[in-house]
Amino acid sequence: MVFTFGTPLSYGIFRAPFSEAFDVSPVALSTVFSVMLFTFFIGSGVIGVLSVRLPARGVLLAAAGATGLIAPAPFVVGSYAGLLVLFAVLGLALGTAFVLTASIVPRWFETYRGAATGLIFVGNGLGLFVLPPLWQRAFAAFGVRQGFLAIMSVTAVAFLLAGLVCRRPPWADGAAMSARETVGWVTGLARSRSFQLLFVGMGMAFAWYQLLAAYAVDLFAARGLTEAAASTGFGFIGGVSIISRIGGGYLGDRIGSRRAFLGSLGCATTGVALLTVPQLSALVGGVFLIGLGLGGSATLYIPVLMEVYPPEKDTAIIGVFNVAAGLGSLLMPPLGTASVAYTDGYTVAILLTVVVMLVGFGLVAAGTASKRT
Repeated sequence: MVFTFGTPLSYGIFRAPFSEAFDVSPVALSTVFSVMLFTFFIGSGVIGVLSVRLPARGVLLAAAGATGLIAPAPFVVGSYAGLLVLFAVLGLALGTAFVLTASIVPRWFETYRGAATGLIFVGNGLGLFVLPPLWQRAFAAFGVRQGFLAIMSVTAVAFLLAGLVCRRPPWADGAAMSARETVGWVTGLARSRSFQLLFVGMGMAFAWYQLLAAYAVDLFAARGLTEAAASTGFGFIGGVSIISRIGGGYLGDRIGSRRAFLGSLGCATTGVALLTVPQLSALVGGVFLIGLGLGGSATLYIPVLMEVYPPEKDTAIIGVFNVAAGLGSLLMPPLGTASVAYTDGYTVAILLTVVVMLVGFGLVAAGTASKRT
């Protein structure tokens, strides 16, 4: 789980080194990262829906194999089209590993599902903390191609180990529907008003961080931090989120996942709003609140969905809502980059992020309330 979210959401670190190494403009390169996020969320979501009866071990090993194959790809890729294919495959492999792990591990737990989900999602928080500065240092020390090869090779080994140990509970295997039955169930589900509200709302609850990631490192640098300190500061959002990934799971078991999820999203919204204040103290406070809110909402969305929908459809439902997150990912990186480039500042980008978060909060609140009634 450390390598699933950590790399695709470090695309703000990738932009300048890859733009220079491959002679592709930053705005054009942002569309490459949009495709990576699209396949990370939507492509892997589709795989999650269609692989309900496939052995989890085999799917994870396939993701490990794909990751290993693309590790040396920058040495042979030399064009925009090649980068597009490279990052599309990368997003699909990383997203598939996430969907399988995130949907299967909570199935082993009933009473303490929120706490168990929080513990496994610590890996995501650690990845968001460690990987942005790690990518920055790898590119500075070894160059783009060798740095990419080194980190992706380690990622492939990590997925290989996950594939060797991860499996569905024995009681879950017999309950799985066929892929055709699952598609029919999802089609019927799409007609539900509560599903429509939740689908868009959860998409927004992911999209705000994708938007923030497009300009956060540059914003921190503009506030006086060095390039290395800026990437480390962005990583601290993930580091702080480790606390709330554990605590949020336990809190969700006590007060309800829905209430804890909405509280976490509200906390993150307050943190992003603080970024409009130019003082360094406001930046530190904003990073802390964003990290707390990110960890809680990123962990609790799975228990929320499993309270609303049958838990035996674990991989399918997480896959469906990964598609929701992927739709926003097509727009967010170019939108974040363009909103800074064409307004010569960060205020519009920050306010846009806050609006996305508030819309997501309202739709998730309405969708879960509608379902409960």
